[in-house]
Amino acid sequence: MQELDHKKTIDILNAIMEFELAGVVRYTHYSLMVTGPNRIPIVAFFKAQASESLLHAQQVGEILTGLDGHPTLRITPMEETYKHSVKDILAESLSHEKKALEMYKTLLDTVTNASIYLEEFARSMIGQEELHNLELKKMLRDFS
Repeated sequence: MQELDHKKTIDILNAIMEFELAGVVRYTHYSLMVTGPNRIPIVAFFKAQASESLLHAQQVGEILTGLDGHPTLRITPMEETYKHSVKDILAESLSHEKKALEMYKTLLDTVTNASIYLEEFARSMIGQEELHNLELKKMLRDFS
């Protein structure tokens, strides 16, 4: 196995943590903005996404401190589009989830052959993000 690049790994994990914390804000905002006859299940979906983003940020923070890193207090900047139709919110969510997937793939590329634990963590998160992408694509199908 090769040596783990601690600095690069910590930097990537902090970027992921910032992104996941932004997801908490994003999905909470979306849950508040949904209107219409399908509001209740869509609000529940977004609240669950916010909770999951917080859990992911906490998991990443635990890994960061385990690597002697310092978890960030920042969140990734977010742009307010002021588009709140369910279709727009779902499309923005898909874009967010695609970015999250890429970030975890970057983590995997960095830790491969250097840490079994971090490889497995990254793979697990990639699987979860791929599932989110699939779910959002299915939710968007009826808006064509």
